[in-house]
Amino acid sequence: MSVLILGGAGVFGSRLAELLVEDGHRVIVAGRTAATLEALATRLGVEPLVLDRADVAAVRHALTHHEVTHLIDAAGPFQNYAGYDVAEAAIEAGCHYLDLSDDAAFTAGISTLEERAEEAGVAVLSGVSSVPAISGAVVTGLTEGWRQIHHIEAAIMPGNRAPRGRSVMEAILGQVGEPLRLWQAGRWEEAPGWSDPRMYDLPGAERRQAALIGAPDLRLFPTHFRAATVEFRAGLELGIMQQSLALWSWLRRRKLVPNAKIFRRPLHRVATMLDRFGSDRGGMVVRVIGVDGSGALMEAWWVMSVGAGKGPYTPALPAAILVRKDKLLPGARAAISEFSKAEIEEEFKRIGARTTTEAETYTPLFQAALGAAWAQMPPLWRATHTVTPLKILEGEARITRGVGLLSRIIGALFRFPKAAEVVPVTVRMVAKDGREHWTRRFGESSFTSVLRGSRPGHLRERFGPFEFEMAVPETGNGIEMPVTRGWFCGVPMPKALLPRSETREFIQDDIFHFDVRLSAPLAGLIVHYQGWLK
Repeated sequence: MSVLILGGAGVFGSRLAELLVEDGHRVIVAGRTAATLEALATRLGVEPLVLDRADVAAVRHALTHHEVTHLIDAAGPFQNYAGYDVAEAAIEAGCHYLDLSDDAAFTAGISTLEERAEEAGVAVLSGVSSVPAISGAVVTGLTEGWRQIHHIEAAIMPGNRAPRGRSVMEAILGQVGEPLRLWQAGRWEEAPGWSDPRMYDLPGAERRQAALIGAPDLRLFPTHFRAATVEFRAGLELGIMQQSLALWSWLRRRKLVPNAKIFRRPLHRVATMLDRFGSDRGGMVVRVIGVDGSGALMEAWWVMSVGAGKGPYTPALPAAILVRKDKLLPGARAAISEFSKAEIEEEFKRIGARTTTEAETYTPLFQAALGAAWAQMPPLWRATHTVTPLKILEGEARITRGVGLLSRIIGALFRFPKAAEVVPVTVRMVAKDGREHWTRRFGESSFTSVLRGSRPGHLRERFGPFEFEMAVPETGNGIEMPVTRGWFCGVPMPKALLPRSETREFIQDDIFHFDVRLSAPLAGLIVHYQGWLK
């Protein structure tokens, strides 16, 4: 094959060129700096071509003059592209087009060229990179035969010593603290870029943190996989860099600082100064939760780890696979299912990367607490408490508050809602790290608690420094949750000071109902809220 790589001297383009030369293809690397191209040509044996991607006429001439079979755009940042003129040039020249886009809008929009690509008999594929090409292939493999997919999440965590392309850095910085559109529990929501950090395990007992960031997966996977929730995160190895972006995100959301990408050049220099710290080890994680062919609730993980500075080869591997294929299906589309999980795992061996796959039964928190009694609960009740790992419930409630001074102080301390005859209710339940984080919103007020497992038949719920253990006996139509023990800042509370919880959850007229009455010694009634949720 004769392959022209735009941005061929960049971090990813040069790695791709190396892979393609190893596969025996004729490779032309294009860029704007002659000296850099000549050095690459000397090292790899590729053909250098001084060419500005923005000069579409020059791109067209290069495609025909060099009889190119595959045009690969590895330049970027794709967030800055105004259209698909380069892809259109490839269609006119009758050659396949691939790009390494990491921008959701650009990758999804490539389908507008579908008819023209089909007529020309060429493939026009966007996102031929870590996402969505690799993540999509992995999700397809992990969920083969599944009936339903509840949750998809992916995370990429490069080593700190991995080289950073300015276009990738600009793409990340531009999203820090900006609104990010997420598909959550079957609805579109907004979250700030570089927020909601999670910890991920990589081989060698290494844990890395990653935060929400934009990717084509967020826009494409809800439809392609019919998933209820889709998330994507990225992480930096050095804690000071990770937390600095988290702080910038917090400040940006409050309009206290400008968009971080305007500082891309000085920040790139700072990041380069820190290159000697950290490691050259990176990794990628894909996690899915859903219902398999037998009806069992399952969780599956795929983890890739790579060292020796080989991480930057990862985004280049999908293009190497596709160029090697004898035939590509004509048309224009995002590269989600262009190769299999087995194919990409075999390709990872070229760079010494290790991949592992694990799958196990997923057990929700309340199922673990109830044990065998879980199966006896009404199906609607079980569905309400199956958090995989996000559940959003909505309904209405009636709220009564205690009137005594101590009751009002305790109610304010725990941020319980004010009295109301009818108020809209939203309960957001998020399962992570073996716990469930419940945020209950009553009208304009909200309060949050964290639930976790305890001894058999019990759960613990934490409100700030207070933690209470509750029994969860089933009643045949739901559960009751009386308080059995309590702690303040980890110190056991005397039984005489424990609050009294008269909590019932039950099914009535095929609707989930709740009735929660909390009182305390000396204070009497604190709050009583009752209503329904769907």
